[in-house]
Amino acid sequence: MEIKDYPFTLDRLAIECLLPHRGPIFACEKLVVHGPRSFTGTARWSSDNALIQGHFPGYPIVPGVLLIEAATQLAGAGLVSADAGLKSRFEDRIGVLAAVQRCSFKAPILPDQDVVFEIRCRTVGKTAVQVTAQTLVNGTEAAQLETLMVYAQRLSIRRES
Repeated sequence: MEIKDYPFTLDRLAIECLLPHRGPIFACEKLVVHGPRSFTGTARWSSDNALIQGHFPGYPIVPGVLLIEAATQLAGAGLVSADAGLKSRFEDRIGVLAAVQRCSFKAPILPDQDVVFEIRCRTVGKTAVQVTAQTLVNGTEAAQLETLMVYAQRLSIRRES
């Protein structure tokens, strides 16, 4: 069993190495792993991002679905980096969003703002994790999220040609 020294920090490149996401859906910049189930992450969406440009043209705001996705991505990267055995146990699986259990928005998040995610995870089954996140912009709460992430069989989520 590997013992981790907490906290440790992952930069964007290190997070990318842990996740399959790329392109405009990936906005994770930094992740501080405080412990096996406690993380603080940062995400940022550029005003040039194609997903932002069509969302309220003239008054672009970051879509809520991107906040949900970023929280789940950061949680997934944190879980895998904090538990060396997790990656090997779920080598044939991939973490996917299974449910949005609760989500409330308190303030709009604008492109080019650093969004901080305070994340806590709780295992709720052999292959499921409940993710709770509070998002902050400039120290002010912008959203609260609660999602369920599951480790699904890679083959079961591939589209048949």
